[in-house]
Amino acid sequence: IFFLLISPGGGDELQGIKRGIVELADLIIVNKADGALKKEANKIAHEYSSAVKLLRPKVNNWSARVVTCSALEQKGIEEIWKITEIWEPEPMIIIPGNTNSEAPSDAIILFDGSNLDSWVHKTGEDAKWSVQDGYFTVKPGSGDILTKQSFGSCQLHVEWRSPSIIESEGQGRGNSGVYFMENTKLGDTGYEVQVLDSYNNRTYSNGQAASVYKQHMPLVNASKKPGEWQSYDIIFTAPIFDGDGRLVKHAYLTVFHNGVLVQNNVQIQGYVKFIGYPEYKAHPSKLPIKLQDHSNPVSYRNIWIREL
Repeated sequence: IFFLLISPGGGDELQGIKRGIVELADLIIVNKADGALKKEANKIAHEYSSAVKLLRPKVNNWSARVVTCSALEQKGIEEIWKITEIWEPEPMIIIPGNTNSEAPSDAIILFDGSNLDSWVHKTGEDAKWSVQDGYFTVKPGSGDILTKQSFGSCQLHVEWRSPSIIESEGQGRGNSGVYFMENTKLGDTGYEVQVLDSYNNRTYSNGQAASVYKQHMPLVNASKKPGEWQSYDIIFTAPIFDGDGRLVKHAYLTVFHNGVLVQNNVQIQGYVKFIGYPEYKAHPSKLPIKLQDHSNPVSYRNIWIREL
């Protein structure tokens, strides 16, 4: 919180009433409101109260308050501290999982180990990937699968496993992807976090596991051996477009790979492109999440999401 402290009688009161410093203030405090300066302090407080009404608030439903106080007389100090306490609204109570991989009570379960009822192919057909023993596996050539439900900003937990038998190298080894906001009407236009077997498997850095594909390499390589289960915990902030389809705010991604921070609120430059520079195309505020069929039998389990 930014406090702007004003001292009456200093001769610089009007200098403060300028756009800039006042616009930054969360609370304007006129100090020394006692003795011979009390009348002047109240006058200055009134002037600032009028001034802040002309300024655009920093955030919705908030404008800077103006108060007086006296450190000498210990008046107004308690009120200042109470102003900084926000009691409403109260955060909703949820029940967290027993472990970080378990879904909290407000999560939407996208795969619980039993079926792919929450997923479809781009054609709208039921997902044909194979389900067994609490996980499902890409059926090469059957096509990508998407969530039936659409999402915007979210927290996603997904666990995945590359094949234990190594049959290729580079991008041909355990390749898949988690795409946010896949717009099927425009082709492959989602924002991708790469799934790849990157254990002793060198490829281009912005295309390895946990990269934001062709945009941001991970901070470190936290990959496990082929055949071992791995996890992504991803915070996705959706982009915002205005009524004319122009980008107002970029998308952002934070990724934890096996509990290790590998993408730290990175700015997304546009939807994924294999060739060419990424770009944005205006799209709805909510779209499906996609898992990619890249012709490798990558497996997935324990997928849940929280809308933000």
